[in-house]
Amino acid sequence: MDITTQDIPETVTSISQAAELTGLTEDTIRYYERIGLLPYADRKPNGHRQYSKDQILGIRFLLRLKATGMTLEEMRHYLELTHQGDSTLSERYTLLEAHNDQIAREIAKLQETQEVIRYKLRHFRELAENPNTDSYDCEVPGDSGQ
Repeated sequence: MDITTQDIPETVTSISQAAELTGLTEDTIRYYERIGLLPYADRKPNGHRQYSKDQILGIRFLLRLKATGMTLEEMRHYLELTHQGDSTLSERYTLLEAHNDQIAREIAKLQETQEVIRYKLRHFRELAENPNTDSYDCEVPGDSGQ
């Protein structure tokens, strides 16, 4: 089930609810707090963590960055800049722009790899349909062999 922004209450009452809304484990949330990736959650009088909707949205954004290969250290730096306010907008823009460029390069490499796999699939299908055809399984389109 995909949880939308509208599904997130303004105040999340527990770490287990925060875990459910973010897909992280409770231990991971605690770890991210301990290493400074997440600010420590507010505490109820009984000592239990209490998260805001903004904190949950922040965690979900970090997870998107992590999914694209951004390191924990890079994410921590981005968050530090965010906490410094609007004076760091330019630096945050530059950081995200560089990360976006890296993602674009990775996507291009994946697309090239996918094209090679599609070529091999077509090649194998042709061999299955014409078993007497010579098979050069090492052929790769656009590969100079070097």
